[in-house]
Amino acid sequence: MKAGRIAKHFASHTDVVGRSAVGLEAQAEEVAGVLIESLRDGRKVIAFGNGGSATQASHLVGELIGRFSLTRQPFPAISLASDVGTVTCIANDFGYENLFARQVEALAQAGDVVFGFTTSGRSENVVRGLTVAKEKNAVTVALTGAAGLNGATADYTLAVPSDVTAHIQEVHLMLMHVWCIYIDEALGRAA
Repeated sequence: MKAGRIAKHFASHTDVVGRSAVGLEAQAEEVAGVLIESLRDGRKVIAFGNGGSATQASHLVGELIGRFSLTRQPFPAISLASDVGTVTCIANDFGYENLFARQVEALAQAGDVVFGFTTSGRSENVVRGLTVAKEKNAVTVALTGAAGLNGATADYTLAVPSDVTAHIQEVHLMLMHVWCIYIDEALGRAA
């Protein structure tokens, strides 16, 4: 084992978190406001990504339907990478690049908030999913790394200032949790 690896990772993480807190704060607070307004109006959250980003999309949905900091009413949310039957059907019949676009076309409505997670900013299926969401007049949020979103635009692009996938995902998780804090405070009713 290489000595100091843990301390080095934590120090690097702390640097990325600090730069993210400063650089992403205003946009992250805007997203919190949009989420609160959308959920208050009876709209839903749709989230998707690949690999670790797919699990983060599921994590966000779990926090909204389940609970975060308090036991409260569930909020409508769906992760588009969670249903293996749907995922394999679309990938097989329409191509993996259309995996999220096809589902967004079926499920998104104006006023919904659609999250696309892509650490590289280049995942074709995420880019296409966000593009269709914009066409459906949903609010689009891209969570990316330093490269930003490549090949599409989103209403909000939160580009973590790092090229290290682990650090990008760590900050994405922190953003999701702070959004849940805002939602719980604004809309949470004890269940």
